Amino acid sequence: MSRSFEAKARRLVLVLGDQLQADSAAFENFDSNRDAVLMVEARHEAQYVPQHKSRLVLFFSAMRHFRDELVDRGLRVHYSELDDRNNRGSFGEELERWINKTRPESVSVVQPGDHRVCETLKRYAKHAGFTLQILKDNHFLSQPEDFEAFAEGRKSLLLEHFYRQMRNKTGTLMKDGAPVGNKWNFDADNREAFGKSGPPRIKAPRAFRPDTVTKKVMQMVKREFPDAPGKLDVFDYPVTGKQARSALRDFIQHRLECFGNFQDAMVSGEPYLYHSRLSSSLNLHMLDPRDVIDAAVHVYEKGDAPLNSVEGFVRQILGWREYVRGIYWTQMPDYESLNALDADRPAPAFLWNAETDMNCVRQCVGQLVDHAYAHHIQRLMVLGLLSMLLGVRPYDVHRWHMSMYIDAIDWVSLPNVLGMSQYADGGVVGTKPYCATGAYIDRMSDYCSGCRYNPKKATGDEACPFTTLYWDFLYRNRSRLKGNPRMTMQLRNLDRKSRNELRCIKSEADRVARDLTRNEYL
Repeated sequence: MSRSFEAKARRLVLVLGDQLQADSAAFENFDSNRDAVLMVEARHEAQYVPQHKSRLVLFFSAMRHFRDELVDRGLRVHYSELDDRNNRGSFGEELERWINKTRPESVSVVQPGDHRVCETLKRYAKHAGFTLQILKDNHFLSQPEDFEAFAEGRKSLLLEHFYRQMRNKTGTLMKDGAPVGNKWNFDADNREAFGKSGPPRIKAPRAFRPDTVTKKVMQMVKREFPDAPGKLDVFDYPVTGKQARSALRDFIQHRLECFGNFQDAMVSGEPYLYHSRLSSSLNLHMLDPRDVIDAAVHVYEKGDAPLNSVEGFVRQILGWREYVRGIYWTQMPDYESLNALDADRPAPAFLWNAETDMNCVRQCVGQLVDHAYAHHIQRLMVLGLLSMLLGVRPYDVHRWHMSMYIDAIDWVSLPNVLGMSQYADGGVVGTKPYCATGAYIDRMSDYCSGCRYNPKKATGDEACPFTTLYWDFLYRNRSRLKGNPRMTMQLRNLDRKSRNELRCIKSEADRVARDLTRNEYL
């Protein structure tokens, strides 16, 4: 059934797939009789990097549900489905086509989450004879210009300073001008592992059965993108704001209480543990971060969740999420090309298919293949760590991240990957490279007990690739890292190794790197 009709519009409002917010700035002063919404399923966006099948289903299904909500509200919606024969396949070309059809007096879009998309839209609107009005994204609690003001005159852009500013600005977990509990963060309390006994029975995140709209999208994705990575055996993510709010309530009730202590823990066959699985709903704007923060703070104030869990969760949203968006918009477009460590190896094929004998990698990528999901420590200290130690080109790691993670949007992925994970920005985001041997993974997970490698060994038949590559990483980057005070102890440990031991490690590392990067994803 058609969801649009062609008529001249006073204002044409483009709504992108990560802007599914009912009270968006896009709809301020919207006149249902004279204005129109444009939504586009763009083949180019689905293919400019290989996209996980579940990621494609989430975006297209959430967009179609949002379209239906807008129509039910009485808005005029022009909607280009992916397989419409008139769909030109890209945001820019479709914008130009609909400008020519509706001849609007003005064209607007909320700030896109991707610098590349933003520039493309500006270019096509100009080609069609219109200036594209970029509206502020009121989904976020701060704006790029706020981050610019924060950054002005600072030698370093530490998250902790920005987070404290956001706490003061919003009054979140504050009392009489001081942080609740007299500490700004409780990160030191949030590093427990489950030990040999493993985790208790933990209620899995709320699952949502595909409805008619989602089932139709799943069929389309299988038909149109048969070679896309990942599986689509199970799809149970929220695709509407109502479902996202239900998922939030489920997390608050069943997992927030223990989230803090075990947020860094990893367990074989357990993709979610105490994590919320709300990031995709937040990043598509189906959830308001204010509601998420308020819900968490409310249960702390009721005494139903400890402060370390609530503060740790709030910091991810009020602190980190707002911070990386500020980094993105103040550092782009040059940021995406940074490569401070001169990494030049290709991303190995097993990052897409989990076909490796490293059990930790197999577990984490296996989750990605099945669910398009891995939590932050699996991203940073397993998959990101291996990529950095191996020396994979940082922008290739970002492209892989955009391919495989259901919650990846350029603004959040790029600083997380290039900055936090790969140290490609030389310290803009992270104060040091997050490098470690396999011992860290052994301490925080049960992965090593099911692996043929020994995390304590850097050479020999049982040598763990993480441990081998760790020492090689320090050795080849020593001159770059020697001025970093946070790397002093690690470099001292490197200096204790004999020349012969370092030669053996170097030889082993070269062999490991050749083996791991022998096959690339095509």
